Amino acid sequence: MKNKGWFVLFFIALPFGYAAYLYPSLGDQIPIHFDIKGQPNDWASRNSIFMLPVILGFVTIFTWFLLTNIEKIDPKRAGQEENDSIKKLALFLSGALCVLNLVILYGTTHENVAIDKLIFGSLGFLFMGLGYFMPKLKQNYFAGYRLPWTLENEKNWKQTHQLAGPCWIGGGASTVVLAIALKGEILFYIFMTITILVALVPAIYSYLQFKRTKE
Repeated sequence: MKNKGWFVLFFIALPFGYAAYLYPSLGDQIPIHFDIKGQPNDWASRNSIFMLPVILGFVTIFTWFLLTNIEKIDPKRAGQEENDSIKKLALFLSGALCVLNLVILYGTTHENVAIDKLIFGSLGFLFMGLGYFMPKLKQNYFAGYRLPWTLENEKNWKQTHQLAGPCWIGGGASTVVLAIALKGEILFYIFMTITILVALVPAIYSYLQFKRTKE
């Protein structure tokens, strides 16, 4: 994972470049907020096109430095060998935030594009990527299901994340398919239902495993 920081800088710079490319063709006002049907309901000056790249750029930097230095700051990982999987996760998240940034920029500057389908489809792929990394994560305080019983028991952590992987992949794949087939308010509510389920099912399973070990 050495020198991968250059990829992260590219992921941060690309949305700024795309925003600069779009800027001359923009009107005086651009949409900055959308309702659950994907319709714009708030506008701002075209200079706000750079607001999202700035925000997600800072999020990317924070996430990258946090996860790539986890052995130095996380009591669960301190002094242990580096976990290559979590560093690959950091790179994946940096790329995913870049893609999401580009998708939103494109959707907000093209009136005939269904931005809700683009965003939820992108989030579906993000869920699938997170599901891929879930079973590979070792105990830590910053990424994964950081529950009292998963952090207390390594076996519980492994079992929880082995279940979480397929849940998130399945939820993400379902979201992508639904984003293609549906749009508007119904897509939003189904996505929120999927998100709650993929988050809760492994957590409930983890707690039940914890209860079994105490009986």
